[in-house]
Amino acid sequence: MILPYTLRLICLCFASFFVVHTAMAAGIWTAAPRAMRTGEAMRPRSGARFLLGLRLLPVTFAAVVVVGLCVPSYLWLETNESTERVGLACCAFALLGALLCADSLIRAVRGVFISWRGLMRSRATGFEKEHRRLLPVTVINSDAPVLALAGLLRPRVIVSRSILQSLSDKELEAAIEHERAHHRSHDNWKRLALTLAPEILPFTRAFAPLNRCWAKLIEWAADDDATQGNFGRSLSLAAALVRVARIGGAFSPSPLISFFLGRERELSARIERLIAPVPARIDSPRQLRMGLKIGVAAFGVLAIAAVLHPSVLVSVHEALEQLLR
Repeated sequence: MILPYTLRLICLCFASFFVVHTAMAAGIWTAAPRAMRTGEAMRPRSGARFLLGLRLLPVTFAAVVVVGLCVPSYLWLETNESTERVGLACCAFALLGALLCADSLIRAVRGVFISWRGLMRSRATGFEKEHRRLLPVTVINSDAPVLALAGLLRPRVIVSRSILQSLSDKELEAAIEHERAHHRSHDNWKRLALTLAPEILPFTRAFAPLNRCWAKLIEWAADDDATQGNFGRSLSLAAALVRVARIGGAFSPSPLISFFLGRERELSARIERLIAPVPARIDSPRQLRMGLKIGVAAFGVLAIAAVLHPSVLVSVHEALEQLLR
């Protein structure tokens, strides 16, 4: 297949993205069980950051390779008048890369739409409740146990009347403080980033266990932030979880909304953490974290220096020529 200059560039970008991303994502997927155990051994907030960074690494690295290496080398060394035949393998990789991106965008747009629709419905049928905290609280008429942080740009806590009538003041305060913890750590934005991160192959969900482990850790982290080590608050939050779970009912989940109950399977573990003493989690030593930061900074400097060196772009262009065949 013979393609013009611009279409060849687009084809190469998608093909390169797929090859680099899939190779790195496959390696991370292989190491995911060990990574999840490592994340769970850390403090919940640090473990969640570790898993989030690991999950976003393939798409970030692939995007940097395409934008920082493939595009400049092609524009510099490929003449506009040249015509080349694009091989079937390159076309197949480009199609898979385009499908990866489309799958991620569809999931993200769907999640944003569901979140926006739920937020609009709550504003239309509910009313603002005065609260001494800065985060707005919207009360809706619903028998379902709805208590969640919804929204990205203007987030708010959505709570149903059934929960207001079931929880005591201390329990409600602890539950809302839990949602405020999600707001302070920008968990809804992180959910969007995870939704945008492509899978290994289009329309697969190979990273679902890693995503669930991350979601579990951010719930633990929000519980810890809401209680601040106060045993009385921990008991109030545990009681709120039990009462909300006993109300029953169902609420349509959204990937971009932080629900108070989280996943039902992790509910008992959350309650046990709140009512029983939990050994302090030990993160990586400070020297190791500093070493990792220095290593990342040094890698960035070397990468920029390599990109600016003409021989690097020549080598990348030769690799792209092989991919075109």
